[in-house]
Amino acid sequence: MAGELQKNSMYLEQGPGTYENGDVRKNFDDDGRVKRTGTLLTASAHIITAVIGSGVLSLAWAIAQLGWVAGPAVLMAFSFITYFTSTLLADCYRSPDPVTGKRNYTYMDVVRAHLGGMKVQLCGLAQYTNLIGVTIGYTITASISMVAVKRSNCFHKHGHHVKCSISNYPFMIIFAAIQIVLSQIPNFHKLSWLSIVAAVMSFAYSSIGIGLSIAKVAGGGHVRTSLTGVTIGVDVTGSEKVWRTFQAVGDIAFAYAYTNVLIEIQDTLRSHPPENKVMKKASFLGVSTTTLFYFLCGCVGYAAFGNNAPGNFLTGFGFYEPFWLIDFANVCIAIHLIGAYQVFCQPIFGFVESQSKKRWPESDFITVDHNVSIPFYGVYHVNFFRLVWRSCYVIVTAVVAMIFPFFNHFVGLIGALSFYPLTVYFPIEIYIAQAKIPKFSFTWTWMKILSWACLVVSIVASAGSIQGLAKNLKEYHPFKNQ
Repeated sequence: MAGELQKNSMYLEQGPGTYENGDVRKNFDDDGRVKRTGTLLTASAHIITAVIGSGVLSLAWAIAQLGWVAGPAVLMAFSFITYFTSTLLADCYRSPDPVTGKRNYTYMDVVRAHLGGMKVQLCGLAQYTNLIGVTIGYTITASISMVAVKRSNCFHKHGHHVKCSISNYPFMIIFAAIQIVLSQIPNFHKLSWLSIVAAVMSFAYSSIGIGLSIAKVAGGGHVRTSLTGVTIGVDVTGSEKVWRTFQAVGDIAFAYAYTNVLIEIQDTLRSHPPENKVMKKASFLGVSTTTLFYFLCGCVGYAAFGNNAPGNFLTGFGFYEPFWLIDFANVCIAIHLIGAYQVFCQPIFGFVESQSKKRWPESDFITVDHNVSIPFYGVYHVNFFRLVWRSCYVIVTAVVAMIFPFFNHFVGLIGALSFYPLTVYFPIEIYIAQAKIPKFSFTWTWMKILSWACLVVSIVASAGSIQGLAKNLKEYHPFKNQ
């Protein structure tokens, strides 16, 4: 049986011409891999799960730093930029022709096909560093949401005067245990159901936050808002205004970024209709839906809290009443992050496993799947290398999260550094190379201007993240309860 499975896996890696008797089987695609079944719905769910992260909760704070004019303008600007660059990248999944060309399975493959050289390594460094950082950050954020539920119930039971100090670490372990199980989902193709659940959860907690904000506004009470956001000399000092503006612009820019998993999502789509057309529609649905929720969460949240908007606007309603609704919202955040973690770590898993198979093709430990009968599920194919390596990855990310509980500031820095190459630079450079746009032509010029403008955003956001990181390092105590 093991030999037969290994033989089948060889068929999957080879082209369709290698099948016995020239038979191109109906359950295989044109590249010899198992037929892709992804649709507009599943791709949109993957995108929404990747984009609407817990960062949506900080948008009220971001709008408070920028004000009623610049805040919505920056939101709209980055929604257009993200959608535009994602459509450029979608056309590069196949090359040289975007409909009939050879498939590029990963972002690195796309860069290799169109640009080559050291840019392939730069892309890989930016992409996988970003993905690893996000998975560690999600471990921390999910544990914070779980702790918030525990604290809310503690306050409700014992009164608001009780300290209710609760450690994050047991919840990080619980999160990691769940991820060890889910990480055995073989690839993106089998992840659709989890992304749909996660997308629904993101809508749920965003809607709860919006509803509570509307209720707070309708309930009256004076909050101070302004066209330019927090006021120098009243809310912040001059230097604080600058740093916070940098951080706010960075938060909004990175809240839209999903190009680090775009090609991997596109690789799940069925061949007809053409993948690039479906991916563009999915990008439009994903980005437009995200923008609507971002506007509501950011602007209504700012209207509710004014210039004193908290970093997480759900916590701004306190741990009090309606405590059950806040609890439900935090549970939704945790469930969403469970799914989002898998969306961001699947490209890492796929990269390591494909490279290992190329390097050690004769190793049964790496290449052979074993059949295991699971009650109520059926036959599951267990690969020992996948089991060991993915479990180790989840454990390491959880340990790092425990050692560095302020790692979200690292994630902000990683996001700032990787935003420009992954979301702007490579999609534009690849499009210029693919379309053979003449140097110094009108199109070439305005695309280069856009690229340089986003580089400036990435630099100032990096400066804001470094400032926040330095501030947290001064108060750092490892393994201290948060």
